[in-house]
Amino acid sequence: MAANVKTSRKASRYAVPVVVVGVAVATVGLIPAFANASGPDLPKVTAQQLIEKIAASDTQQLSGTAKISTDLGLPKLATGLLGGGGVAGGSANPEDKLTQLATGTHTFKVAADGPDRQRITFLDGKDEYSLIHNGDEVWGYDSKSNEVFHDKEAGAKAGQKGKEHKTADRLGTSPAQLAEEALKAAGPTTDVSVGDTAQVAGRDAYQLVLKPKASGSTIGSVQIAVDAKNGVPLRVQVLSSQGGKPILDAGFSKVDFAKPAADTFTFTPPKGAKVQEGSDASHGDKAQRRMDSLPIPGLNGLTGGGAKGETTVLGEGWGAVARIDSGTGKGLKDFEGKANEKGAPKEAKQLLDSLGDKVNGKFGSGRIFSTRVVNALITDDGKVYVGALTKDALVQAANAAK
Repeated sequence: MAANVKTSRKASRYAVPVVVVGVAVATVGLIPAFANASGPDLPKVTAQQLIEKIAASDTQQLSGTAKISTDLGLPKLATGLLGGGGVAGGSANPEDKLTQLATGTHTFKVAADGPDRQRITFLDGKDEYSLIHNGDEVWGYDSKSNEVFHDKEAGAKAGQKGKEHKTADRLGTSPAQLAEEALKAAGPTTDVSVGDTAQVAGRDAYQLVLKPKASGSTIGSVQIAVDAKNGVPLRVQVLSSQGGKPILDAGFSKVDFAKPAADTFTFTPPKGAKVQEGSDASHGDKAQRRMDSLPIPGLNGLTGGGAKGETTVLGEGWGAVARIDSGTGKGLKDFEGKANEKGAPKEAKQLLDSLGDKVNGKFGSGRIFSTRVVNALITDDGKVYVGALTKDALVQAANAAK
């Protein structure tokens, strides 16, 4: 693979998973691939026509129930660091909830009334977490901890941004927002076609299918089910090139495009709730703080722990690889020694045990940390190569970049 160096940034700017939809996608082919008769009998459309239908949709009001399931194949240690389990519990700050969506299945109710009013409520048994955007205010409420997050300034910014996201929720988990992120990443590395028609939430839908042109990606395809009448994305699925259940499956089970009741977007903090204003709330990521406490060359840079860490993006589209230099001058061998020292954090030894077998190449030697989506090659000299590529493809990318 020819190394196309696009940009260099601080390693702390790099984050991995649910955003894989946006990283994975690319160009709009004009090949007239048509929906077949396995689902509802709908008029034939080309991929270009279906994309234009999505872009032309002006639906700004809806309510419904949706589900997001994520199976990244993370080890138990990583799941714990991400705060596995339900979304409810802990801080009410929206930023602290994002990483918890990287694993498991979550059901939520969503409502939208134009760019200035959205609400999303995650249901976790008897507990729930709600995020409400109403005009210039944003409220977050965690029923388990009885904590409230409030940010007026963020609400004003959300209102401005909302004009570009007609039915988006503030956590970026709605099928419409995931589809938008996928299409925004358009480039020359993807084949786009129309797949089978389908029914989603009782509505007829076309399916837009995006696949990598080249081999080596861990992503087999991204499939976007689009409402045949109004062009609103109803479901997004990210499928693995290795088969099995979807990596990401986010879609409506019920949806109504009528105007939601006005009181849907009103919120008053419950009696006795602890209220944190946006300027006072902690914006730190618990998983990152815990990972940064481990003496892990390379991985500290990956999660933002290395102050000198630099990230260079190699390649593009589905084949993009982030090369991270920890800047520590220390490598995996140093970490292996420290992890086995008496008194070392148990998480360090657990993480070392979770790393894959040794690999060798022109880049040198190292180990590959694997998930269903993202693989990371951690070298003995302190570099990390990360991408949504298979192990073999990642080693080839590291060799080409040497």
